[in-house]
Amino acid sequence: MEYIKPTHARYDEVRALFNVAIDKRPAVIARCASPGDVTQALAYARQSGFEVAVRSGGHSVSGLSSNDGGLVIDVRPMTGVVIDPERRTARVAGGVTWGEFDAAAQAHGLAVTGGRAITTGVAGYTLGGGDGWLSRAFGLACDNLISVDLVTADGREVTVSETENPDLFWALHGGGGNFGVATSFEFRLHPLGPIVYAGLIGWPARCARDVARAYRDFMETAPEAFGSGLLMLSAPREDFVPSRLVGETVVAIAMVYAGFEDEGAEVAKPLLDLAPEIQILGPMPYTELQIMLTDPPGFRHYWSADFHDTFDDDALETFISSGLDRPTARTQQILFPWGGAVARVPEDATPINHRATPWVTHPFAMWQDPAETDAAIAWARRFRRDIASHTNGGVYLNFIGNEGEERVRAAYGEAKYARLAEIKAEWDPGNVFRGNQNIRPAR
Repeated sequence: MEYIKPTHARYDEVRALFNVAIDKRPAVIARCASPGDVTQALAYARQSGFEVAVRSGGHSVSGLSSNDGGLVIDVRPMTGVVIDPERRTARVAGGVTWGEFDAAAQAHGLAVTGGRAITTGVAGYTLGGGDGWLSRAFGLACDNLISVDLVTADGREVTVSETENPDLFWALHGGGGNFGVATSFEFRLHPLGPIVYAGLIGWPARCARDVARAYRDFMETAPEAFGSGLLMLSAPREDFVPSRLVGETVVAIAMVYAGFEDEGAEVAKPLLDLAPEIQILGPMPYTELQIMLTDPPGFRHYWSADFHDTFDDDALETFISSGLDRPTARTQQILFPWGGAVARVPEDATPINHRATPWVTHPFAMWQDPAETDAAIAWARRFRRDIASHTNGGVYLNFIGNEGEERVRAAYGEAKYARLAEIKAEWDPGNVFRGNQNIRPAR
């Protein structure tokens, strides 16, 4: 155990978060290398009257993995991934990132749905649900959980699975960090790669409407193995981008096929027939795709999201107009398809509501200059207002910041929220773990 306070030489380094717009200053950061360290840190917080936050990857866009003047339980010192290739399972420590997990699993040609950024922590991502490029093929990350080891608010170490503490296991399938500090996870893995058919194709902005309609229609019958997203962004300065498009708004499709490479090429043919002018697509290591599409550090962020039962031409027009009006070069407008294995999980099997949702919009504002902050946030909020008539009220909480209790309830629906609140009352009646998308204890 190491306690890092503001006078420590590494304090600023250790407290830094992915979103540099968040500048929180905890009173103490407890660097926990074991479940026992977590128990000790929780006792210290109680004795000192500190509020508690839990930090793994630090990718919470609103900085929920830190606080001001409280204690942060930092589980990054808990490292290690153990793959059992015969059972196709993985045991993953609470501080592991998706880049580390993917590399260990891919050494055996195995994978599970992981974060779209390799620096994302396995813990917060999974407890919040876990949507990624492989969701349609393998379900959300939480759908592949076998067990979780947890330290509870009163310092107990418990194992949670379908047979041990099953109500709590249900809650951990999307209920976030409300119920304890996860110190390890066991996952089911799936055969994948290590070489997959994947990459990105893109077109000039003038093609946006035709490409978006074609992509939407294509995804209605696309195989579950086809993971993808539609993006509007500024073309980067890369060898695969024509010089005349560098810095210009483009419409792009990122994709990965969770199957044989030649099958992936055949499935993607209708999209390639649209003659993309940007193309970096073909057989590549799955880990290379993850690195290629990871957003760089050092930027300010504001994200939001909504669910959609349909995405008609009017919704597409709103999406495209917003994408053409992005406030900064790094900002992206994103449309993700769900369905497939996500939708096949029964609605009551997890807290996550609207599992059959086929579309998710994800305005992703990203900038460096603090002077651009107001415009970037206003852009994302304006899109949500403009698209509101096409939404179903649901939301995936890992895609948003701190948008209030109403949005938290919308993610679960009232009946599931009530069940989560009862489970919260049993395991964390004092709401020690409230530095998150918080579920209030029922009593």
